[in-house]
Amino acid sequence: MIFMALMTAAQYEESLRKMNMEVYLFGKRVECPVDDPIIRPSLNSVKMTYELAQKPEYQELMTVISPLTGERINRFAHIHQSTEDLKNKVKMQRLLGQKTASCFQRCVGMDAFNACYSTTYDMDKALGTNYHEKLVTFLKYCQEKDLTVDGAMTDPKGDRGLSPSQQADPDLFLRIVERRENGIVVRGAKAHQTGIVNSHEVLVMPTISMTEKDVDYAVCFAVPVDTKGIKIIYGRQSCDTRKLEDGMLDRGNPKFGGHEALVVFDDVFVPEERIFMCGEYQFSGSLVERFAGFHRQSYGGCKVGVGDVLIGATALIADYNGTKKASHVKDKIIEMVHLNETLYACGIACSSEGHTTPAGSFEIDMLLANVCKQNVTRLPYEIGRLAEDIAGGIFVTMPSEADYNSPIVGKYVEKYLKAVATVPTYDRMKVLRLIENMMLGTAAVGYKTESLHGAGSPQAQRIMISRQSNLEMKKQLVKDILDIK
Repeated sequence: MIFMALMTAAQYEESLRKMNMEVYLFGKRVECPVDDPIIRPSLNSVKMTYELAQKPEYQELMTVISPLTGERINRFAHIHQSTEDLKNKVKMQRLLGQKTASCFQRCVGMDAFNACYSTTYDMDKALGTNYHEKLVTFLKYCQEKDLTVDGAMTDPKGDRGLSPSQQADPDLFLRIVERRENGIVVRGAKAHQTGIVNSHEVLVMPTISMTEKDVDYAVCFAVPVDTKGIKIIYGRQSCDTRKLEDGMLDRGNPKFGGHEALVVFDDVFVPEERIFMCGEYQFSGSLVERFAGFHRQSYGGCKVGVGDVLIGATALIADYNGTKKASHVKDKIIEMVHLNETLYACGIACSSEGHTTPAGSFEIDMLLANVCKQNVTRLPYEIGRLAEDIAGGIFVTMPSEADYNSPIVGKYVEKYLKAVATVPTYDRMKVLRLIENMMLGTAAVGYKTESLHGAGSPQAQRIMISRQSNLEMKKQLVKDILDIK
């Protein structure tokens, strides 16, 4: 069944073909990103967000009735209306991680929408602006068209010890370079942009709390990804050129993947109706904190789903290696499950403890969201270490698929990489390659490294945990118990 305001996976792919993005990979412009073999697996991951939304069994997780349009929409374009919405977001992200074993790229846009929604409302109430109305109009457009939106926050930042306005090169933070009657012109770049080549629109936000001196850097807006002046430089990933080779084995995860990019805004014009902050530096900090909170909640879902796949691959390779009955292997797999479910518990907890905002939307518990992400910066590394331990060293020393198919040496690969006699050697090799890909290859970007740096590096969460920890209240508890005045 196809619902209104929901694209099919095929329609989504066709919509990207109609765009004219300026994408560069290995120094050359990509003629058709949709068909490029290096980019294609990341497209397949986003397609899964459209495919599952069409399936009745996933309707409650993947879709929701929009309070803005009254139609059923993809949850990735939704403004959270309850703690149930917040929990369903995390459950949806876990499901997609399980289905793709990779980053499915639409979370950043969803989190950007929700952060901008409450922030623009607060701005309008305090300053008499009309940003919220413009944002809602844009949001309804994205809901009705079922668009994928890339959230863009992280600037290159230059010298981390200097503010945006103090940089030797003023473009190292994205800024307004010209104000016109009908809009603005912006210049700069956004780094680590997840899934932008697979997106229709980009929603840009400031990356840090600004001061009055940084007024030109306090800007939030949205434009189509193929707007003139936007240049996308596709990020390299370990083992990415394996996707150009014949066969599927050495790709590890042959169907799915993610991507990041450096996105240059070379004097891009933004029309007035797409501007949601234009110099209101006082609200840049709250926008950044809200987005970070929502995105740190997200990691309690997506990384858990990918972790489910890694745990499954580890248990399967134990079967194939003949070690599944070893007590230490059983105990290590139990530990992997324990750590993974701990991450999920944090994602659900910060959602369950969510609260309503003055705008009417729902926001996560900020402290618990930061605790969630702090755990994500650590536990996936231990889960991965245990997976590598159980897999054995062969997962990084194994010959290639070409060797397996070789008329000369193939028989030796088949013979000497055999473990359990009833398990085909090729099947064992496929599982080992998947583990390698998730730990060291293209998927490692979406699991290990993204777990550390995505939504802010570990220190960013520790700063927020410190702000939210309410130590004075905790000290007062002691005083009350001990009758200290």
